[in-house]
Amino acid sequence: MSTLLIVIILLAIVFDFINGFHDAANSIATIVSTKVLTPFQAVAWAAFFNFVAFFIFKDHGVANTVAKTVHKENITLVVILSGIIAAIFWNLLTWWYGIPSSSSHTLIGGFAGAAIAHSGFSSIDAESIYKTLMFIVLAPLVGMIISIFITLVTIQKNFWLKISIIVATLSLCMLFVPFKKDFEKWALLVIGIIFLTAYINNYLKGENAYRTANMFKRLQLVSSAALSIGHGGSDAQKVMGIISVALVANGNIHSLSDMPNWVPLVCYTAIAAGTMSGGWKIVKTMGTKITKVTPLEGVCAETAGAITLFAAANLGAPVSTTHTITGAIVGAGATKRLSAVRWGVTVNLIWAWILTIPVSGLLAAGTYYIVSLFIK
Repeated sequence: MSTLLIVIILLAIVFDFINGFHDAANSIATIVSTKVLTPFQAVAWAAFFNFVAFFIFKDHGVANTVAKTVHKENITLVVILSGIIAAIFWNLLTWWYGIPSSSSHTLIGGFAGAAIAHSGFSSIDAESIYKTLMFIVLAPLVGMIISIFITLVTIQKNFWLKISIIVATLSLCMLFVPFKKDFEKWALLVIGIIFLTAYINNYLKGENAYRTANMFKRLQLVSSAALSIGHGGSDAQKVMGIISVALVANGNIHSLSDMPNWVPLVCYTAIAAGTMSGGWKIVKTMGTKITKVTPLEGVCAETAGAITLFAAANLGAPVSTTHTITGAIVGAGATKRLSAVRWGVTVNLIWAWILTIPVSGLLAAGTYYIVSLFIK
């Protein structure tokens, strides 16, 4: 391997680690703010399930989408290096100010910006960029809609109506949703059965405020684990795509399908280790500033976020875990009353989302011009 390739791989792993602690809030904010787990227990829980995703996500569809952001003939090691440096800078800057921006989008924006500086706008694959931009809107919106639905069903006081809606929804999904992977089908079924079992058990024992609160605290362990698997499977793949592109550009492999086994292993390990280190400034924003989150809202938001992430991974779409869970938290809060959501905070987050790709692109373009002075 060339020295430059080694530097790129190391920086990509550093970015993956930063991605872990930057996005730790996505998986643990609600479970910490509701005091279901201590901060250390929460990050250990999330990190473990981040790594579990390594054994589940095998087709690497998201990695392929990220890798194809730039046309193959326009990719050089300097382009990749510049994109990663810009992405690391933006991630650290937004982490410092407690802004839950998208690590996925800053990496894509950086990669694209450096490529444009290298050989113009024709170097960008429009279809990949459109898919990313489309899901900037769709991911939080879908997360919010699913969260509202789950929350409304959950707070339904008529026990038999609640059970009937859950059974009917699960049945329709099993029959009509075109799952690409059997795991997703069975995972949804298992989550549904867990919810049904918990509700029925709580009903048979005699529902009261204390018992119901404890039920949702236990369910939040399940929903947080599912979200952490979705987070690991979605976000680690972006770095896998970048490392694979670097290996192709350097001539180590011929195509993305030749990705060495060590690449996914290292990427999932790095994001899990990053999650273990936490990201407490963003935890505060996600867990308390958007809306007051109880275990009930936490379960609903995390379950909605997990379903959205798995669906997006199924489509090979590089969605933002941050955008998804934020939309889900807003949806859970809005079911109480619209004023329960601090819309001023939400609007500020949306501005950060809008700016992430173009700012990362500009930073990467500037970095490319500087790096090109020293590396040819």
